[in-house]
Amino acid sequence: MSSDLVVIGLGYVGLPLAQEAIRSGLSVIGYDVSDRVIDGLMAGKSHVDDLSNQDIEEMRTKGFIATKDDSVLAQAKAIVICVPTPLSDDGGPDLGAVLGATKAIAKNLRKGQLVVLESTTYPGTTEEVVQPILESGGLKAGVDFHLAFSPERIDPGNKKFGMRNTPKVVGGVNPESTEVAAALYSKFVDTVVRAKGTREAEMAKLLENTYRHINIALVNEMAMFSKDLKIDLWDVIKCASTKPFGFQAFYPGPGVGGHCIPIDPNYLSYQVKANLGYAFRFVELAQEINAGMPSYVVRRTQDLLNNVGKPLKGSTVLLLGVTYKPDIADQRESPAIPVGQQLMEHGAKVIFHDPMVEQWNLEGTKLDRIKDLDMALSTSDITILLQDHTSYDHKSLADKAKLLFDTRGQIDIAGVERL
Repeated sequence: MSSDLVVIGLGYVGLPLAQEAIRSGLSVIGYDVSDRVIDGLMAGKSHVDDLSNQDIEEMRTKGFIATKDDSVLAQAKAIVICVPTPLSDDGGPDLGAVLGATKAIAKNLRKGQLVVLESTTYPGTTEEVVQPILESGGLKAGVDFHLAFSPERIDPGNKKFGMRNTPKVVGGVNPESTEVAAALYSKFVDTVVRAKGTREAEMAKLLENTYRHINIALVNEMAMFSKDLKIDLWDVIKCASTKPFGFQAFYPGPGVGGHCIPIDPNYLSYQVKANLGYAFRFVELAQEINAGMPSYVVRRTQDLLNNVGKPLKGSTVLLLGVTYKPDIADQRESPAIPVGQQLMEHGAKVIFHDPMVEQWNLEGTKLDRIKDLDMALSTSDITILLQDHTSYDHKSLADKAKLLFDTRGQIDIAGVERL
């Protein structure tokens, strides 16, 4: 079955890409190794936050199919790899899914095709890992086929910036590969930015998230000592934000979550240490600070309970919002997980509410979402706002909770404790 594009990996990156490409008039096939994903999509069911069932049905009516049959790769003009790259046990990226996808392409590769890697990884992966596998059959990258890297920039739940209006960085193994990849993306992305090569495109993604990681760590550490100095850091940030140049606001929180911020900077740190023999100290310090925020939240919770004559052990703690971002169901690397675990380890009874999550798996302990939020607020010894979903009424939370600890700094009401 011929197609303009095959997207490998139909998750939160690959599926929106496929949708936008279809909207532009391209014929698109989705390839994935998960039966659950394939069966769901073919039945018109979405499994990602940013696409509804109706979106999938619209894609289906325009010819989109999802399959596990890798023979579709041989008849595609272009192939984009959008598979996950989680951290491995040694702190580097787990390239298992990338290797699997690349080997499937190599088996079906033909002259003239374009292959693009979008999966976040360390600089050098495209040329040092992907390219040799693709060339194992005799075809040469940049001569017989085109090869490029284009970092994914999907921000789940972002209503303002999506696939089309977020600029796309593209870097090929040679100028021709860059131009062919840019021509593909230009069909469904408004702005394409050409990098000098694959390594620059790979590094650009890591710089973006390392920048955020380090600045979040900065305000997280400031939040801890500002509390001791009796300074309202939220007001400090508000005041500093009035400067029209030279400042960008970052905000403290209970930790960092999602696949990007807590993960991506470690790819670069890993490569620097492995290849150059020294530490990327900014990243390592930022990781230490951000990873310590859940423990800080638990300590503050214990202090707040002690102030009203209650121990943490035996107290009922209501956690509000267990996803890593507001208004989405994604729980990857959510700081709610270590917060909940540590509270339970201290003997607290943990209950939760999240409008996006019906059941929360807290490291083997399955918790059902409480059904009566008002009742839980009024009966829990302390309520901790970990994720500020828009459906939460701040005044109602402040009025009904016995003790409210806002780790997102959104509730500036007397009696509410903020991080």
